[in-house]
Order: sequence, then structure tokens, then C-alpha cells
Amino acid sequence: MNNKIKTHSLAFLTILLWGSAFPFTRFLGDAISSSALCFERCCISAIVLLIIGKICHIRKPFCKKDLLWFFLSGVLGFSAYFMFFNIGMSTLTSATGSIVTTSSPILTAIGLYTIYHERINWIGWISIACAFGGVAVLLLWNGVLSINIGILWMFLCGSVFAGYSVLNRKFAEMGYTAMEVVTYSAVFGAIQTMVFLPDLIHDMANAGLSANLSGIYLSVFPSALAYLSWSKAIAIADRTSEVTNYMFVNPLIAAIIGFIMLREVPDMGTFIGGAIIIASVIVFTLKGAGAAQTKQGHPKLADVKH
Repeated sequence: MNNKIKTHSLAFLTILLWGSAFPFTRFLGDAISSSALCFERCCISAIVLLIIGKICHIRKPFCKKDLLWFFLSGVLGFSAYFMFFNIGMSTLTSATGSIVTTSSPILTAIGLYTIYHERINWIGWISIACAFGGVAVLLLWNGVLSINIGILWMFLCGSVFAGYSVLNRKFAEMGYTAMEVVTYSAVFGAIQTMVFLPDLIHDMANAGLSANLSGIYLSVFPSALAYLSWSKAIAIADRTSEVTNYMFVNPLIAAIIGFIMLREVPDMGTFIGGAIIIASVIVFTLKGAGAAQTKQGHPKLADVKH
């Protein structure tokens, strides 16, 4: 399997798992609080990834200075991201939450252009705009879009994850593998959220079996395994934007899983909007990304593969 096929396969697997996080979080409802779920996802993710990392013989951080980068990565990709996501989803519909998080690829592209001059051509920007249009069709088909403070939380969620995606490139340049990056980021995320351990113990003791199993699922699959596949996809991709634009598929995946889990019936807008989203991602992948180079003219970071 060549790197291009592997990149897109890993990216799609990640989005499939992340798309399931919306209906599963809705299913949890008030059974587990936002803070408790944040710690649960960070803690279990760290444990699972440490076990996998031990089997894969991951290396220790190269120097103490790198611990500061992993601390920041833990904030952006785990503790802050999960907290913002949980709070936002407590006040928004699943569909509205998913459209706001699609801001992440745009913010990632801007960050990569600023730092690494990873370019996107005019076809790419048109594809991004069309993808947003597809998500808008999906959400507004029935003329309903819930607007409240949750919008801010979900935008912050997309913003911090964009920072995490950019940091993945830096870690690749520093010589870390995807497994090492996501493992140490999760560990720091767990440390940062340990203050919520009493909340988790209280909520799990009072929650039903289905709620507790849902929390474990969110911690293992959309968290640990999805983050690992996401980091690996970014590490081997020719352009980070090839991977991040798969986030536009999130609303479609969430709608399908929501139908299976919660009997939410997708309307025609879901099918039309979903078709526009997928077509836009395909066009971007094939024609939308320009040549990337650093400010110093060195080879692009994607050439550092693990």
C-alpha cells in the first residue's frame, strides 16, 4: 500500500470514529458531566496508548525542553479539546456542533501557510468553500440552526485542534513518530485533567451500564485509536491539508451513525449536502493543494516520514 492510499485510509478511519463521537456524546446526555467525561477520555486514552506504545517500543522524549511541547500538545489535542467539545455539545444539536468544528481545516491551513508556507491553490480554496456550502445545506435544509453560546465553545474546539494538527508537523520535524506524539500528548492531557477524577467517580457510580460503556467507547475509539490514526496520517501525508479536509465529512458520518443509534432519520438535505462535501474533498485531494516549501526553501516537512 503506497503512502497516498494509506494516508487517505487512515484519515477516513479517523473521521469515521470521530463522527461517532457526536451521537455517542448526545446519548450520554447528563449521565456523565463534561468535566468527568473530559478526564475519562484523557485518562483511558493515555493508558491504552501507553500499552500500545510499550509494545511498539516508543522512545522517551529526547530532551526536557520537548516536554513543554508535549504539554502544549496535551492541552490543544486532549484536555482543552475534550472540555470544549463536551461543553459545546451539551447546548448544541449534533449537526450544529459538527459544522462549527469544520473550521479546523481552514485554521490549520492558515497556520501551516504562516509557519511552513504549505500552500493551497485557488482550486483548493474553492473546494473548501464548496465543502462549507455542503455542510450548510445539510444543516439548513429544514431552516433550523441552533445558535447559542455552544457555538463559541465548538469554534474554540476547532481552533485548538488546528493548533494540535500544526504541532504534529513540528514533532515530525523533530524526529518523533506519530505513536510517540499522540501517546505523550495523551499522558499530559490526563495529568492536566486529574483534578476531575472525583467528578468521574461520582458520575460513573450513578450512571447506568449503557452510559458507562458509551464513555469507555468514546475514550478508546474516537480518542486513543482515532488520534493515533490521525497523527500517523499527518506524519506520512504529502500535505497536511489532504488529511484535515476529511473533517468536512464529519456531519455526514454523524448523521448516519445517529440514524443507526438514535433512529434519527436523515432528510434529503443530508444526502445532497453529504454529496457536496464528499465531492469537494475529492476535488481538493486531486487538484487543490499547491507546492509546499518552508520559508528557508528546505524540503517540506512531509518528507520527514516515520
